[in-house]
Amino acid sequence: MVRVLATGTFEILHPGHLLYLEEAKKLGDELFVVVARDVSVKRRKGTPILPEEQRLKMVSALKVVDKAMLGSEKDMYEPLYSIKPDIITLGYDQDFNEEELEQELRKRGFNSKVIRIKKHNSNAFCKAEEIIKHILELMRG
Repeated sequence: MVRVLATGTFEILHPGHLLYLEEAKKLGDELFVVVARDVSVKRRKGTPILPEEQRLKMVSALKVVDKAMLGSEKDMYEPLYSIKPDIITLGYDQDFNEEELEQELRKRGFNSKVIRIKKHNSNAFCKAEEIIKHILELMRG
C-alpha cells in the first residue's frame, strides 16, 4: 500500500487544488493531506482569509482525499511520523527544493520520495491570489 502525502494552505479551494490532489492520488493508494496551520500561513503569505479548521473541513470533504489533518505549529516534519508517507508531493508552485527536502527527510529517518506535480491549469482562477485580485476588481466596478 503506497501512501502519498500532499501539503498546502488550501486558502480558497479552487480547481488547481483539485488537480494537484488528483495527480498526487494517482501516485499511490492512499492520499493524506496536511493543511497548513494559521501560524504557518501568516509567516509565508499573511493572515489567512479562512481559519485552519474551515480549510481542513473543506479539504477533508474532497472524495480524492483519504485523510486530512492540520500540520504542526512548530515542526513541519512532525505529522510525517504518524503518516509515514512513501511519497511526498509538491505543487508546481510550492517553494521547496526537492533535493534539499529529501536530504532533510533522510536526516529524520524518512525514505520518502519527493515528487513535484508539474501539471497545472494555467487558468487565472486556479490561484487564490488571482481569485482575490479578480474579486477586488469586480467590486471596484
